Amino acid sequence: MQWNTRDSMNFLSKLTFTRAANAFKVYASYLYSKYTKKPVQWGYPVSISFEPTTSCNLRCPECPSGLRAFTRPTGMLEKNFFKETIDQLYQELSYLVFYFQGEPYLNPEFLEMVKYASSKKIYTATSTNAHYLTDAAAKKTVESGLDRLIISIDGTTQETYKQYRVGGNLEKVLAGAANIVRWKKELKSKTPFIIFQFLVVRHNEHQIEDVKRLAKEIGVDQVRLKTAQVYDYENDPNNLIPANKKYSRYKKNKEGKMAFNGNNANHCWRLWNDPVITWDGTVVPCCFDKDAQHKLGSLRQQPFKELWHNKEFKNFRSQVLQSRQNIDICANCSEGVKVWG
Repeated sequence: MQWNTRDSMNFLSKLTFTRAANAFKVYASYLYSKYTKKPVQWGYPVSISFEPTTSCNLRCPECPSGLRAFTRPTGMLEKNFFKETIDQLYQELSYLVFYFQGEPYLNPEFLEMVKYASSKKIYTATSTNAHYLTDAAAKKTVESGLDRLIISIDGTTQETYKQYRVGGNLEKVLAGAANIVRWKKELKSKTPFIIFQFLVVRHNEHQIEDVKRLAKEIGVDQVRLKTAQVYDYENDPNNLIPANKKYSRYKKNKEGKMAFNGNNANHCWRLWNDPVITWDGTVVPCCFDKDAQHKLGSLRQQPFKELWHNKEFKNFRSQVLQSRQNIDICANCSEGVKVWG
């Protein structure tokens, strides 16, 4: 996660003694596990990602949601089900991400769920393609108490933008961002902290400085550069891997083939700190299990606090500590990949 001073102060203002103590216990158990290779968990998640929906209006080429390639069902997170889980966890939970796959604003109850989490003084964030940030939706977003809004903008001209955001309209994205900026001013709100997230790929890497200028013109708080996950990186059929190596997860190996440039050491902070809950209550290890292949439990069958310490979670953590490189979802993980910008 990247922060600035104002955003950090907002996060810290929500940090209670119980949440800080829980974070300390989780981090201590992670370090203990990392060095002893024994999977222990002494607290509850510091952060959780909740999936509002798997539906999406775009067709991005490396996204299972965009490609309509899921084997799991498409659906919408129910507000009451969400509330039940938050009521179990809010005392320990510091950070809540309303995103996994799909476009959050397609869920008609999305902002009501944000509002409920905000009422529990949990730091809330979401990621959107911004096509539904109408004037009315922008006003409701600011009023919901959302703390961080990540807007995906992968090009500064329509021609460049649509190459990855297939079916997208850059004009709508920029108008949506401007709507949020305007309503923050109108309502005298310091939130949400607005981020332009720029997925650096071959066809847009020349526009990095342009997106920074564009963000400044609109009043966006920060630009964040992100490396692209390419499933078939050896062949790169969509020609996405950037020429500039510092923006790539991949590099040529000794044989001249593209290879992953990340860190596949036998440990991972995400698995101790930041699980993902799909729209239907399935709990998976992290945000790289996009099709929920590694099911560690279901909130339809078991409360989260029991599930978090079950044998499935313990076994998966043990696998990470022993042979992370052999776990499919870890093979393309951005953990350990650095991007400057």
